[in-house]
Amino acid sequence: MQIAMIENATRIIGKSQGYLGLPLRDEMIVCSVNGEGTPAMVTAWQPTPDELERLNAGASVHLRILGVAHPPVMVEVGPTPTE
Repeated sequence: MQIAMIENATRIIGKSQGYLGLPLRDEMIVCSVNGEGTPAMVTAWQPTPDELERLNAGASVHLRILGVAHPPVMVEVGPTPTE
C-alpha cells in the first residue's frame, strides 16, 4: 500500500522519527464503546496495481501494528475519488 494524502489532513506524523511521514486527519467519532466525541485519527492508503489485482482476486487486507500492545483500530474503504 502507498501512503496517500487524506482529505482535510490536520498533521503529518512519523517523519521526525525516520518514517516517510503519514498525513492524518484528526476527528471526533461516535464509538459504540467509548461514546460520542471519541477522538480518532484517519489515514488514507492506495493499493499498488499488484495489490489491487490481489484484492480483486479475493486477498484480504492485513493491518500490521508495531509494538506489543494492540490499540483499537477500524479498517474501511474510503469514498470513490472524484476527478
